[in-house]
Amino acid sequence: MESEEGFKTSGNPSLCANGCGFLGTAATMNLCSKCYRDLRVKEEQAAAVKTAVEKSLNPTLPRPDLTGVYVLSPGSFVDSSSPSSSGGATSEDQPEAKETKRCQSCKKKVGLIGFKCRCGSTFCGTHRHPENHDCSFDFKCEGRLTITKANPVVKAHKLQRI
Repeated sequence: MESEEGFKTSGNPSLCANGCGFLGTAATMNLCSKCYRDLRVKEEQAAAVKTAVEKSLNPTLPRPDLTGVYVLSPGSFVDSSSPSSSGGATSEDQPEAKETKRCQSCKKKVGLIGFKCRCGSTFCGTHRHPENHDCSFDFKCEGRLTITKANPVVKAHKLQRI
């Protein structure tokens, strides 16, 4: 009887502690599901920020297995065994050239929807078919090779004459 009463009191819904108007439960710290989920997300973000701050305040020492290489930041490495010819310039000083994807036929920017052909070039939706961009790939030869590999020649043994 006591367990039933305890179950009933723990399942008794009350208003959300944030005052949003929805019902909360004791399992979610008297918060509704949305407020509880938001609270959990904020806690996870705070934990991530805390670990990032701790990592930035405690610089890592050079590892013994990496002789001559020191980590300056997460993306750059400096090799102490080879002198820098540019006078201390790192890869961060030089901007990387971004490769813009353009159609080989009309030079239109294709972005994410660029079609890669078997000839190795990228094309827009208009020039994606081989007959529209003068494709140099030999589809007939490729098809013949595929068929010959898939279907080996079967020869029967000759019958001996009696």
